[in-house]
Amino acid sequence: MRTFLAADIDKSLNAGIVDVQEKLKSVEAPVKFVESENLHFTLKFFGDISKDKINEISSVTEEKLKNHDPFSISIEGMGVFPSLRYIRVLWIGTKDTDSFSSMQKDLDDEFIKMGFSKERSYLPHLTIGRLKGSANKELLVEKIEELKEVKIGNMKIDQLVLKKSELTPEGPIYTNLEVFKL
Repeated sequence: MRTFLAADIDKSLNAGIVDVQEKLKSVEAPVKFVESENLHFTLKFFGDISKDKINEISSVTEEKLKNHDPFSISIEGMGVFPSLRYIRVLWIGTKDTDSFSSMQKDLDDEFIKMGFSKERSYLPHLTIGRLKGSANKELLVEKIEELKEVKIGNMKIDQLVLKKSELTPEGPIYTNLEVFKL
């Protein structure tokens, strides 16, 4: 089962994120945008794992989250991975990374002990689209530069969700497997 651990976006912020996506669509670049119902901050992608591993991940997550209190974040700023010269992923970030990064590192340390690979460097972000070609790239870069200081709004992170991801030709379908409260 293909799975990942995430923090869902407060639904009241979806319209602001969709507005950014619409502005990016205006340049007619070949971007596959993430559907608003699929927006999330990924803390760890596990890939295909067994039911036993899911149980182990759930136990570790529940235990580690006892060390973390709910926290607020401000969703703002736009960027790309890996660089503006070679864009693969378009994202919106957060300026409040300390609590997020601390929680992710605490969890990742335990996931490494379970045999999962270490995250290279963690930057909390919402993937909003993936570039699928180079048409109109210059216009896309200009639009990204215009939006780099975008402010979406504030939300509280008070739970994480273990999600199943089913890949379909129309796009991924995410199903919540378990919810963990902070």
